[in-house]
Amino acid sequence: MTHSEKAAELFMQGYNCAQAVAVAFCDVTGLEPEYTAKISSGFGGGMGRLREVCGAVSGMFMVLSHLYGYDDPNADKEKKLLYARVQELGNKFRDINGSIICRELLDNPPTDPNPSPRTAQYYAQRPCVRMVMTAADLMDAFIAENPI
Repeated sequence: MTHSEKAAELFMQGYNCAQAVAVAFCDVTGLEPEYTAKISSGFGGGMGRLREVCGAVSGMFMVLSHLYGYDDPNADKEKKLLYARVQELGNKFRDINGSIICRELLDNPPTDPNPSPRTAQYYAQRPCVRMVMTAADLMDAFIAENPI
């Protein structure tokens, strides 16, 4: 199963968009799925349903940061490189989908913090499965071009 297929499957199981992408890559990051699901849980719905940065994009950036990030606060060269990579992937996602902003992708303004019930209508109305698959495909392509 590809990472994009895994991300779609996870989303369809009820994980949010950020969780779906981040957890799909646990085989690469070496992180535990439960831990990954927990640390990415607040990023769904464009940051807790604020409809800001798409959760699939946030999940992609979490994977990128885990694989290529830095932990030294004085690592200016590494920070610059990571930020350039974040911008590269974000711009590619935007080129494909028209935005990285959840409310623009959903054509949906911010809402209350209550998650929408996951029904057949919910899945039919939202592009989220396509978003998580796109983010996972972009991450896979990046990894292939930039071996760890």
